[in-house]
Amino acid sequence: MTPKQAERIKTKITKIKKELATDKRRWGGFYDDSRGLRYLPPALYIKLGDYSGANRYFNWFAKNFPDDMGYPIFLFEWTLTLFKTKKKAQAEQKALETYRANTYLLNAFLQRPPHGRSIREWSNWASQ
Repeated sequence: MTPKQAERIKTKITKIKKELATDKRRWGGFYDDSRGLRYLPPALYIKLGDYSGANRYFNWFAKNFPDDMGYPIFLFEWTLTLFKTKKKAQAEQKALETYRANTYLLNAFLQRPPHGRSIREWSNWASQ
């Protein structure tokens, strides 16, 4: 990744955070993130290889959206971040949450064949 590409990604993260802060002010201390902006920064941090930044973001997310279960890809990014920041026990727990959210995702990442069962996944990630 070139320095210019990295700078664009950092700018995008900053813009998303500002939009979320604006959303919170608009709704009197609450969020109405109907566009789903809150799910975007982790992938950007991971592209940068900034796992500590992603971890800080996930801590903020957990504090501000405690009832939000997230999407399978988002949970997977959280698992990866915990693993990369050497939080093995938490990574194992998040991997279980990820698996429960989508049973195909971890096998796809590990380039393993699907588990063979036909399960209807209720997520936005392609199951096959």
